[in-house]
Amino acid sequence: MDRLLVLKLTSLNCEAEAWLNGMPIARVGPGRPVATLPVHEYTVAGNNRIELVTGPAPAVTPAGMVPAPAMRRVADGPSAAQVRMLLPRIGNPADESSARSLAQLDWAVSPGEVFEQPLTRSLEVALPVNFPRWRWLEAPVIEPNAALQEQAFTLLQTLAFDLGRGEFESFVNVTRLRFEELALAYQRTPADEIARWREAMQGLHAAGRLKLLPLKPEALHLRRLAGGRLLDCVDTHGEPALRSAPDAEGRSLALPLRAAVVEGKIYVLR
Repeated sequence: MDRLLVLKLTSLNCEAEAWLNGMPIARVGPGRPVATLPVHEYTVAGNNRIELVTGPAPAVTPAGMVPAPAMRRVADGPSAAQVRMLLPRIGNPADESSARSLAQLDWAVSPGEVFEQPLTRSLEVALPVNFPRWRWLEAPVIEPNAALQEQAFTLLQTLAFDLGRGEFESFVNVTRLRFEELALAYQRTPADEIARWREAMQGLHAAGRLKLLPLKPEALHLRRLAGGRLLDCVDTHGEPALRSAPDAEGRSLALPLRAAVVEGKIYVLR
């Protein structure tokens, strides 16, 4: 692989979120104004839908509450956000000076200007990729219910218990399809992907950093993504449900699980 397809999201004095093909990719704000991530596993051959959301709503809306409508605001200073799809060569920085730019979305307001938030801008662009059709694109649309909520919580409990003991096989089994497609997306082998992950986990466990935060059933939310084809297992703050407590340096390990449900069985695909 000579080049790496990346999404770069930047913001100035505002919060912004970037989506690709119905999947949230990155979120930035005043405390973290730049995010750059490879996006091969979310990219499809043909048209790809890119969205830039400024002033995004919380990822999770409390039960019984309706998401707040867009509100008119007056800018008290300059604000801006930009999302770009870049194609840098491996080893080169993912910036505009050294990478080919494939698509771009911008938003900006001047002091005193009236604007609405949240606001979504989008475009569709054909990207120069030839990936296979990922499994999540063909997954059935699912609506979470009490039985599925209980099933997902039981699975997360099992994974958290095993990871905390340094036993990784249950996690590998549940996420095997994800490992396969990530390997395909980045021209590696599934065996190498799993070995690399297992080695990293063993190091974290040895360092005492696999102490996952407890999760209560009522705190688990199954956030619908990709038109309802995937369910994102998150907590009440929209963070991955499998997440460790911060260590002495403030580092926290997150293990996102985005799953399809086929004939009552959960398959982690991203």
